[in-house]
Formats: sequence, C-alpha cells, structure tokens
Amino acid sequence: MYESILFDVADGVARLTLNRPDRLNSFTAAMHGEVADALSLLSKKGARVLLITGAGRGFCAGQDLNDRAVAPGGAPVDLGESVENFYNPLIRRIAELDMPVICAVNGVAAGAGANIAFGCDIVLAARSAKFIESFAAIGLIPDSGGTWTLPRLAGLPRALGMALTGEPISAERAEQWGLIWKCVDDEALADEAEALARRFAAGPTLGLAATKHAIRASGLKTLNEELDNERDLMRRLGRSADYREGVAAFLEKRKPVFTGS
Repeated sequence: MYESILFDVADGVARLTLNRPDRLNSFTAAMHGEVADALSLLSKKGARVLLITGAGRGFCAGQDLNDRAVAPGGAPVDLGESVENFYNPLIRRIAELDMPVICAVNGVAAGAGANIAFGCDIVLAARSAKFIESFAAIGLIPDSGGTWTLPRLAGLPRALGMALTGEPISAERAEQWGLIWKCVDDEALADEAEALARRFAAGPTLGLAATKHAIRASGLKTLNEELDNERDLMRRLGRSADYREGVAAFLEKRKPVFTGS
C-alpha cells in the first residue's frame, strides 16, 4: 500500500516503520503523506498503542534535502510552508493521539528525525544510536518542536549546546540527560519495544491516554489548575469499565482484561 513506510496493526499494536533505508529514512513530501494517511487509520483499525521505528541502519536523518534542494541562483524555497504543512501536523498528531506513542530509535536520528523521536511519549534507543541537532550546519533552527522540546527535556544549557554545536549525543548520554526513557543493547531493542507495545495494547487505554495528556499539558497550568484537572479526570476514569475491571482483578488476584473503555 505504501512505498516509503511499512504499516500494520495487530492485536491493538500499530507498527509504523520509516522505510527508505538507502536515504537513512529521510522525509520527502510523499513520505509525509503516507505517514499522515497511516496515522488517520489508527482508530479505524483498533490501535491502542503506536510503535514507530526505522528500517536499516538509521532511524531518520530528517528532511531529504534532495526533495527541496535550492539550486544556485534559483528561487528560495519556503521552508516555513514545509514545516507548516508536514512537520508541525506530524508533531501535533503524535502529541494528541489518545494512546501511547513509542519510538524505537535503531540508529542515527538527525535533524527533524531526532525531534520527531523526542516528541514521542516513550523513547527507547539502541546503544549505538546517536541524536544530532544538525540544523545549525545549514543555517536553520531545530524544527519539529525542537526549540520547545529540547530545553524542557534536557535543560537550557544542554539544549543550546546541542542546537548550536550539532555535536552527536550518544544514546547513553541521551538517557542520562533525560532526553529518552531508556538506552538498551542493540540486539535487545526490537524485543523490548515490542514487549512495551504489547503491554500498552493490553492496558487501560483511557487511563494511559489521560495520563499522557495530563502530563504533557501540566507545564502550562498552575498547581491549582492541575489539581482541578486531576479531579475531573479521576471522576471520568472512575466511571470506566477498565477501572472496574482493574479493581475486580486486583481483589480476585487475577490478571485484568482491559477493553480500553
């Protein structure tokens, strides 16, 4: 169905693989269109978690510059239009999905590729993976949410250092800095990501989604506002079938069977 991505949904787990390994899975307009189409199918196919990874030796090298190259003496390219039409909608979609989004970074994540990874909810990275904010080398700023995400995850000094120098950050350092959830051995990445995805797919989807959204939005609220939000969310979730099942399973000392409702 797709030429530049692989996509399937089974047992509640949606798997989206960026599949241009010869170009380190860098994005073209066509690839953006395919990703957007796949994401639009998640609810229809019963997905309860999304797992994103890359094919081959890299996760994603960001934008394929051949797809929007600037010819010497030619008219300038409107990069703002590219960001507005492609990258911003992707980052917003990941943040707004009513399910956890796991990113398994299997190799180099550079430019927008790094920031797409950082924009996911749970990031696992192979020990050999590297994160590179490569924008400064071509006179640009970190897009795909980079200027917002980096200082919130790593702090201002580290965010500025990453963005201004473009020095590669190892997966181990990314974990130490709080940029990602976990660094794992290369050969363990796929299995660990799959296990986590299956765990979320079998979990209480409404509660997981509410947790995701509450934590993501908490930085924009005062403590009192967030306390009120927690009250409202607990009221709604307390009426869910998943909560009733979770309590029943706990009291009956059995594994819960959540339906996501």
